[in-house]
Amino acid sequence: MSEFKSDFLRTLSERGFIHQTSDDSGLDELFSKETVTAYIGFDPTAPSLHVGGLMQIMMLHWLQKTGHRPVALMGGGTGMIGDPSFKDEARKLLTPDTIEENINGIKKVFSNYLTFGEGKTDAVMVNNADWLLGLNYVEFLRDVGRHFSVNRMLSFDSVKLRLDREQSLSFLEFNYMILQAYDFVELNKRLGVRLQMGGSDQWGNIVNGIDLGHRMGTPQLYAVTSPLLTTASGAKMGKSVDGAVWLNPDLLGAYEFWQFWRNTEDADVGRFLKLYTTLPMDEIAKLAALEGAEINEAKKVLATEVTAMLHGREAAEKAAETARKTFEEGAHAAELPSIHVPRKELDEGIGVLALFVKAGLAASNGEARRHVKGGALKVNDIQVNDDRATVSDSALNADGVIKLSVGRKKHVLVKPR
Repeated sequence: MSEFKSDFLRTLSERGFIHQTSDDSGLDELFSKETVTAYIGFDPTAPSLHVGGLMQIMMLHWLQKTGHRPVALMGGGTGMIGDPSFKDEARKLLTPDTIEENINGIKKVFSNYLTFGEGKTDAVMVNNADWLLGLNYVEFLRDVGRHFSVNRMLSFDSVKLRLDREQSLSFLEFNYMILQAYDFVELNKRLGVRLQMGGSDQWGNIVNGIDLGHRMGTPQLYAVTSPLLTTASGAKMGKSVDGAVWLNPDLLGAYEFWQFWRNTEDADVGRFLKLYTTLPMDEIAKLAALEGAEINEAKKVLATEVTAMLHGREAAEKAAETARKTFEEGAHAAELPSIHVPRKELDEGIGVLALFVKAGLAASNGEARRHVKGGALKVNDIQVNDDRATVSDSALNADGVIKLSVGRKKHVLVKPR
């Protein structure tokens, strides 16, 4: 549908969130006439979500902002299996304790994007362990399993691709899509959920839930999926050269998070402003139209707005100011990431390659050595030309720190202890 009547679907459409829907007109009509409850599931495979999951959180944010009720489903039950969708091999099975720890970590982020409470449009967080772990297996097979066609399940891309590559799919994993479908039906019964959203890789699983609901007597259920996002150069969203870009502040600080967005490719700026900020569309259009060196100003706005939603406005502006001082004034900003090194080690002198590895600016001595050859390594803004050099306490500047840099954008302060 080119034009949606409802605020929610119109907002999602114009900002680029929609890849596929199960019924454009029916869902638009539903959103136009009543308060809709919708959910997205989050797998507790790590102690934090990373940037790759931020699009889903923003979909829930816009759902609430346009007058509807979001449900964040924690996969405490399905996490015992792990989603096999488009995976080449089975996920490592997690213990119940690890799953609980991961869920507790993941929960921390949501209050920055959603308002929780008891009101009509207040967000709800639930855990599918509450109903999945107590199921009676034989009753579940009789009441739910009988509605699934194995022939049809084998036709879904998420399963078919795995089998086409002649990679095994365990019976345990094969059950995942049944459990996810059952989640949809159970959430309809418990909370009146009518819509499930997710990435486009979840289409088959979500449609399974719609079909199961139809067979088990729920009202009409609906699906919306978002595109799987890659950067303009083809990189997977959520990853950087240094690893996953975590959303939890204890795993990635505001400055590093800001820097990730500041380093956005030129071609992605407009798209990311639509998806990851709440700036008005006309303002986004002006920023996206900037060219040449001016596009860097749009990147700073993107970085600050995205960081403000997650870490707070004060932390975002502090990160922006730290970056300005570091790159534009060459100052040793105290807010830069830092490591502590025992005073004794500094007294004796540390090999420059080892120090950059210790600071996390290189994965190995070999990588650090390549940076030296490329002229990218600096100590206190002075280029390192000798990969056998050592760094000692004599390098401490007037602020009592040593500034390590790789290129213009990656810096760490070394502090003695």
